[in-house]
Amino acid sequence: MRKNLDIGLLHAMTAFLRVVDSGSFTAAAIQMDLTTAQVSRLVSDLENHLQTKLLQRTTRRLAVTSVGERYADQCRSILELVTEAEGEASGASIQPTGRLRIQCMTIFGGRYIVPLVSKYCAMYPKVTIEYSTSQHVPDLLAEGVDVSVYLAQQLPDSSIVAQQLGATHGVLCASPAYMAQHGSPVNVQELTDYRCLRLINPSTTPHWELTDGQHTYTLDPRGPLVGDTPEAVLHGACSGLGIALLPLYSVVDRILSGELAHVLPHWRTPDIGVYMLMPSRKFLEAKTRAWLDLLKMELPAALAHDASHFNRSIKPSGEGAPV
Repeated sequence: MRKNLDIGLLHAMTAFLRVVDSGSFTAAAIQMDLTTAQVSRLVSDLENHLQTKLLQRTTRRLAVTSVGERYADQCRSILELVTEAEGEASGASIQPTGRLRIQCMTIFGGRYIVPLVSKYCAMYPKVTIEYSTSQHVPDLLAEGVDVSVYLAQQLPDSSIVAQQLGATHGVLCASPAYMAQHGSPVNVQELTDYRCLRLINPSTTPHWELTDGQHTYTLDPRGPLVGDTPEAVLHGACSGLGIALLPLYSVVDRILSGELAHVLPHWRTPDIGVYMLMPSRKFLEAKTRAWLDLLKMELPAALAHDASHFNRSIKPSGEGAPV
C-alpha cells in the first residue's frame, strides 16, 4: 500500500486539503476535476496509509478529527513549499495553462469583464476560461472559483483575499416620457412623490442613500417594481414605470443616447467598490497571475471612462440640500 501511494502522495494530500477547506467531497471534486468517488478514495487511501482517521463522515456532516487538523496544517506547509520550489525552478518560462474559473455580477461582467475574457483567451490560448455570473458573494473554495469580480459598498468579513480595482456609483434615471408626464423633481425630498423602481441584492441596500458631496439623504422608496438584478429595473425605467436608482455602468449608454434622462444629476450613491476576490494570494498559478494583471491594467481605466460622463460640479451649499 505504501509503495503504491507514495507515487501520488502529494495528490492525495491535495485532495484531503480541498475537502477540509471546502467542507465537502463534492466541492473538492469539482475543484480538482475528479469525481466525488475518486476524491473519497484518495482520502481513504491516505487514511489507510497513515493508519489513522482524518475525517469523520456521516450522511449529514463532515468533521475533521484532531489528528486531521494537525495533519492538514502540515500538508498545507508541504504543498506550499513544493509549489514554491517548482515556481523557482521553472521561473519566468512558466506559461499560463489549464482551466481558469472566473465569476462576476451579470451586467457589470457583460460590460467590462466579458471583453477582457476574449482578450485573455487570445493572449493565452493554452488556458480554458470557465465564466459564470452571480449576484451573491461567492464561496470561492466551495465553488472552485479562481477569481471573482464583485461589487459592494462594504465587503463582509471573510478569509477571502480582496483587492480593490476601482469604484462605481448609482445614478437616478427615468424615461423622458415619464418625466414629461410627471415633471422632474427639483430636490431629493420630492422623490417621495414619484414611483421609484428598486434594485435589491446583496451588494445594495433596500433604502436609497444619496449624496451631493456635501449632504446625504436617505429615502425609503416606494414603487411598482423591485428586482434583484439591474436588467429588470432598467427595463422598467425605459418603459416609463418610474424613477430608478441604478449602477452607472448599466445606464450610461442609454443616458448618453437620450433613451433615459439623468434625474437630479448632482445626486448619486456613495462609491461602490469594485473588488477582485481570490481564495489566497500565495503561490498563484501563472494563469491566475496573468488574469489579475489584465484586470489591473484594463478595468480601472474603463471604470474611470464611464464615470467621466457623470462628473458634475457640486451644487453650492444649501442649493437643493435636504432640509
